[in-house]
Amino acid sequence: MSDVNTSTRLPTVEEEARFWGLVEAAWERLGPEPAALRRALLTRDPALDDDGVYAVDAWWSAFFDSLGTLCADLSGAELTDLDRVVERKLYDIDRVDVHEVTDGSDDGFLYARGHIVALGREFYEAVRADPTRALPDGYVETICYYFAHLHDKRFGEWPQTGSGISRESCSNRAGWAEQAAESVSDAPRTDGDH
Repeated sequence: MSDVNTSTRLPTVEEEARFWGLVEAAWERLGPEPAALRRALLTRDPALDDDGVYAVDAWWSAFFDSLGTLCADLSGAELTDLDRVVERKLYDIDRVDVHEVTDGSDDGFLYARGHIVALGREFYEAVRADPTRALPDGYVETICYYFAHLHDKRFGEWPQTGSGISRESCSNRAGWAEQAAESVSDAPRTDGDH
């Protein structure tokens, strides 16, 4: 056991780039149809009706099969690094303003954030900047613990990311406190307020 304090271990730029690269490579292997669907979601193509918005759902199984193939030879340390990135990405969008769009219970909101992450970096960054870009009822549970499950399956133990954070819903106190503070400051004042 190391004496080094890793309670605030953040993903490196390289780890994040590797994660997003694997996500994009997994999608690219599936061909032009899911690429077009992801682009339409990103740009909110007005030609998409309600069924079209969720058409990407038919591709999740193939996406995870593709991602699994790409991760087949990764070491335990590499899978832990990727899990740390997912954990951080889910944590960073664990915010009340994202929840207001996606809705859902604690698990439902975790899976909604998983949907945002699994659609790729462009979609993730778009939602992070403007939560109204998220989809209500878009849920992808698998990505939330994907690399942790791979690690456990291959090495017989759950990875320790050392981040000191949780991917579970409502864990990012700042993401929930900021909106709560704004709601209080925007509330109408009554006669007794000073």
